[in-house]
Amino acid sequence: MSTPLTVRIDRAADGQLVLFAAGEIDASNVADFAEALNTGTGGDADTLTVDLSAVEYLDSAAINALAPHAESLQIIANPVLMRVLIVSGLAELAKIRPAAAADSDEL
Repeated sequence: MSTPLTVRIDRAADGQLVLFAAGEIDASNVADFAEALNTGTGGDADTLTVDLSAVEYLDSAAINALAPHAESLQIIANPVLMRVLIVSGLAELAKIRPAAAADSDEL
């Protein structure tokens, strides 16, 4: 049984692609997340914003999905995820900032 995850890609007001994820990202559902990352980074855009402000948990499968795209990502992370993103080394490869408290309520 897979863990609940909602993933969608939208365009921001400035035309940039934004991948929104909500729920938990783990081995049971990482394929959907990885597919969305591939879609979002496969176009002509230089940077994909990945909004993880509504993600409450992610494991190494999610880190492994993010890593190949890290240099072209701007990640907005739920503050509870910041330690994992830093310890994993992803923060050295991608632009990551914690979401403001109000950002977490968008999804």
